[in-house]
Amino acid sequence: MARVLIVDCDVRGCELAGELRERGHLVRGTARSEADLAPIEAAGAEAVVADPDRLGTVLTQLQGVSAVCWLAGDSPRLEPLVETLVDTHARGLACEPGPGAEAARAVAAGSNVGFEIVDDPARMAPALDRILAC
Repeated sequence: MARVLIVDCDVRGCELAGELRERGHLVRGTARSEADLAPIEAAGAEAVVADPDRLGTVLTQLQGVSAVCWLAGDSPRLEPLVETLVDTHARGLACEPGPGAEAARAVAAGSNVGFEIVDDPARMAPALDRILAC
């Protein structure tokens, strides 16, 4: 069992949370405002406020997390997030494709952080399983 942080836990993230919970994982999902927490809680995940555009709010949610799933789209925040994961218990990160993801992949490779780019949210759970297996 692992704790997975889903950043920007929208409808897709809530579906992923359900799948991860079925696999025996604990899930923490972030929303940009308190008004958006109820669907995350309804999916059986711990719901917290964190804005992926303000990386500091996400970093406070990394405590106890084994892996991160970034559903906030392509972002320049991915590279510094991966750099930060080196100093946490998190084994890695799965995210959507884009130039920010490619830059983050390079950092992950140099830092021995598990990293996968996934083009379909339905493939996120297996990607997280591979990251957690390392």
